[in-house]
Formats: sequence, structure tokens, C-alpha cells
Amino acid sequence: MCFEILILFGLSVFAYLLGSIPCGLILTKRFTSIDIRQKGSKNIGAANVRRVAGTRLGAFTLACDLLKGALPVCIVIYALAGTDKLIGEIYLSIIALSAFLGHLYPVYTRFKEGGKGVATAAGCFIIISPIACLVAMSTFILFIFLSRRVSAGSLSGAAVLPVAVWLTSHSIPLTACALITTIFIFSRHTDNIKRLLSGTEPVI
Repeated sequence: MCFEILILFGLSVFAYLLGSIPCGLILTKRFTSIDIRQKGSKNIGAANVRRVAGTRLGAFTLACDLLKGALPVCIVIYALAGTDKLIGEIYLSIIALSAFLGHLYPVYTRFKEGGKGVATAAGCFIIISPIACLVAMSTFILFIFLSRRVSAGSLSGAAVLPVAVWLTSHSIPLTACALITTIFIFSRHTDNIKRLLSGTEPVI
């Protein structure tokens, strides 16, 4: 048990540090003269990178942010194979939240200027609960199509995620992880929600 706790602690730190890597900022600085923190919505996430620096860099940013969530979750599944089911789900939740919070509050930028967490959360849950994640992603795509606004899709997908996780897994730890993730995503979209309500949110 002590060995498992040590592994969990090490993986949590790794997940947080990996999640903290500001991929959008690094890519735009490397391939353009743009400081993404000063353009568009001033967010380092894939949506703003696509809007400001183009589809290719937006797609690379999206892929990197997804990987930041998926990789540590895959590692913990392998490292703690054979662990009791409930304990394993708790460990998975801790690692997923570590990567997710790293993206929101990156240590490399002094816990500021993080992204909104949607892609990193998707990377985590596509491994943890693939069917639930696909339901959330389908909702995301549907609401983008209906509203032509990425933020509406992100919020809708996030809202569906905890329900989908519960219905597909009946796991209290994983559902709690999804609910915490949703709460943080909504809190990071406060300005978007205000613009959606006022009808001023930019369309695609």
C-alpha cells in the first residue's frame, strides 16, 4: 500500500507538470511572432490558437492538450494494474484532476494564464470512460453546429459529462471527478456565459 501511495504521489506530480505545459503558447511563439496571451480571447487553448494563428496550429494545440490528459491516465492504469476496483478509480480520478488542474493553473506561468481545460479533460475521460466521453463530445459538436459558438459546445459537453460517466460506470469516484471537472470548466467560461446570454459571443 505504501508503495502504491508513493507511485500515486509521483504520478500526480508528473500529471500536474505535464498538464502545466502551455502548448498553445509554446507553439505560437515557436512558429509565429504572436503572443497568444495578447490576442483574441487571450486564452492559450486550441480555440483561440485556431482563431488567431490558424487551423494547423490550433489542431496541434488541441492534440497536445488532449495528450496531456490521456498520457498520465494511461500510465496510472498500467502502473497500478491489479489494484482494488474502488481504489483504482480513486487513483484514476486523482491523476486526471492533477493533469486537468495543471492545465488550468500551470506552474510554468506562475499559476496564471492557463487554458479552460476542455481538451485536457477530454483526453482524460476518453481513457477513463470512452463511451461517456464520446457522448460529451457528440454533444459538444452538436451544440457548435446549432449555435456556431465553441463555448456553447464546450459548456454543453461539460454539462453532460458527469451524467454520462454515472450512467456508463456507476462509479462514485469517477462521477465526482467528472462533476469537479465540469464545475471548473464552467467557472473558466464565466465571461463566455455572460456573452452568450447577451448575444455577443463571437461565432465561428
